[in-house]
Amino acid sequence: MAARNLFNPITIILVLVAAAAAYFFGFADPNAGKEERPQNAVPVRVQSAQISEFRDVIEALGTAQANESIVVTAQAQDIVMAVHFDDGDVVKAGDVLVELDSREENAVVQELKFRLAEANRQYQRLVDLRRQNAASQQQLEAQDVLVKEIIAELEVAETRLAQKRIVAPFDGRLGIRHVSVGSLVSPGEQITTLDDVTPIKLDFNVPELFFASLRVGQAVAARSGAYPGEEFRGEIRSIDSRVDPLTRSILVRATLPNDDNKLRPGMLLRVNLLRSVDETMILPEKAIVPINDRTYVYVIDENNIAHQTLVTLGRRKPGIVEVIEGIKPGDKIVTEGMVRLRDGVAVTVREG
Repeated sequence: MAARNLFNPITIILVLVAAAAAYFFGFADPNAGKEERPQNAVPVRVQSAQISEFRDVIEALGTAQANESIVVTAQAQDIVMAVHFDDGDVVKAGDVLVELDSREENAVVQELKFRLAEANRQYQRLVDLRRQNAASQQQLEAQDVLVKEIIAELEVAETRLAQKRIVAPFDGRLGIRHVSVGSLVSPGEQITTLDDVTPIKLDFNVPELFFASLRVGQAVAARSGAYPGEEFRGEIRSIDSRVDPLTRSILVRATLPNDDNKLRPGMLLRVNLLRSVDETMILPEKAIVPINDRTYVYVIDENNIAHQTLVTLGRRKPGIVEVIEGIKPGDKIVTEGMVRLRDGVAVTVREG
């Protein structure tokens, strides 16, 4: 009986009225309750295409080299009598670094100087006697030969004496000292190193493709991991006369001022060499959509419809690319949201 009351005519009429009201107020207008944007619009972020400065830079890795660099060695074997420098000293050309035992060589030099003085005195005496015909021409010539022989011996002895004093051949900074007073050194044995690093040379290789862009005096900028954020500026000093047939690159040498001695020989530096500065169309690299062997971008029109547009690309740099053809300044280019995007699809736009 209860089930039969559930489906009485009044209940059925109320259900039908409620259904009609729901249809009329909720579904009669297809656009009622919808937001402004289409339900299938793809959210994207866009950026306006514009002409920007494109700095075409050659990038390379370079190695710092001393302007002048030698290993200071002994030229003779003997005992070290005195050391006149310490590790890292700055010296001038001609400064004495090490003195070896030179007593024997010094004695030989003094003896030859006395002999030379006496030989010259005898030669002058024979010249006077020859004027008086008291000495023969043969005696005079023999004495002249003796004088010249002693002069030659003295030059050799003075050279050997000089080898016992090791001096700096140019201004620079010394390295680690490898000898001590009393040690025995031999010819060729390393005593220390000497580097002139003001200025410092920077050697780096450039692909032969860029050879025509290189010139002596061209500006160079370099950075070192030892000094984050600091840039060292210099210029190209020389360009090698040959291209390496294995690497197809050419060796370039630049010089960098180094008065503060921050840069040391052997340091690795990142080199930037400016080729040109052009005004051209630049886009973020993430805006480019490669399909097969072509490249596209999505251009958004005034109705917020995406259009897949073929573009021709030019030069690239990290994060950006030059667009030579296909778009114009002011075009709104999609930079984010391309995954769900297709040609002709409606979008909702976020600038930036």
